[in-house]
Amino acid sequence: MSVQVNPKAYPLADGQLTNKILKIIQQAASYQQIKKGANEATKTLNRNISELIIMAADAQPLEILLHLPLLCEDKNVPYVFVASKAALGRACGVDRAVIACSIISNEGSQLKPQIESLRQEIEKLLI
Repeated sequence: MSVQVNPKAYPLADGQLTNKILKIIQQAASYQQIKKGANEATKTLNRNISELIIMAADAQPLEILLHLPLLCEDKNVPYVFVASKAALGRACGVDRAVIACSIISNEGSQLKPQIESLRQEIEKLLI
């Protein structure tokens, strides 16, 4: 089953980075440090609590997500696309496909170093 990736989905994480992103999302989900869905992700950006935005490149239509990169750039939050919304949903710990999620900041979190290193990797893609 090949996933139709929209060329507007930039930057797109490669396989290795995708695995790393999904792993961190799983951990963040267990610490309740994640918001699922485009609307929730938008809210975290507006409230300045978002560390990172991850979007699914196979969202249909992709336009429902394309306000997020603009908002991310406004708020200086790194963002990245992963190929599959189904994989993103699984990483978030739900049975449904998730087209976008936001990892939210939590000062005392054990995930801070992993999130920070992931942010830097994604920022390199955006340059």
